[in-house]
Amino acid sequence: MNFNKCCRCGCFFVSENAVCPNCEQKDQLEINRLKNYIEENVNGTNFYNIDNVISCTGITPNNLNRFLAQDQFSDFASQIGNGNLN
Repeated sequence: MNFNKCCRCGCFFVSENAVCPNCEQKDQLEINRLKNYIEENVNGTNFYNIDNVISCTGITPNNLNRFLAQDQFSDFASQIGNGNLN
């Protein structure tokens, strides 16, 4: 186990995760929201517009970058460019 700083709220915690136990549920809700967006808009014209993804899902650019780095979103990340919003 490592002493980490939560990438969502900034608090310190001991775990192997990137987010603290308090933020895990928030992360899961946003991941589910992103999955739903992808499923509903896979053939839409706004699918490749990262600004639209942010505005429609309400996910912050930092969190969206983190999610796009995960294997489960690699196909989506490659379709919208390099998957990096910075």
